[in-house]
Amino acid sequence: MDSLTIALVQDSFAKIRPISETAGELFYADLFTSAPEVRPLFKGDINAQGMKLMATLGVVVRGLSDLGAILPVVEDLARKHVAYGVTPAHYDAVGASLLRTLEQGLGPDFTPDVREAWTTAYAALSAVMISAAYATDEGEGA
Repeated sequence: MDSLTIALVQDSFAKIRPISETAGELFYADLFTSAPEVRPLFKGDINAQGMKLMATLGVVVRGLSDLGAILPVVEDLARKHVAYGVTPAHYDAVGASLLRTLEQGLGPDFTPDVREAWTTAYAALSAVMISAAYATDEGEGA
């Protein structure tokens, strides 16, 4: 990820931070509509889950400038998600819902460049997560 991509993601997320609760609600409403098969994976209070999501995104977004520091955390998070029933296919649905949530939350600030930056960042991080969570005994991703 280049510095422009990182800056676009970080700057746009700073605009989402003030509406974190709403963004979490938008995200899960979109996810459960577009991928209803994931709804049973969520057992607790979905509003609390939305706040956890936004807090985790905040940590990851801040850490994009030092990927080496956050990758072990991201990989550990991915391995934990396997126990919840998350599969590699779920990552596409989550990414799509994230982009739609950002589009709603940012409005006109969700420019094509911002969309591309988030798409790039999500693709890179989700690839790392999938590889960490679903590696075979030979160390290959699923």
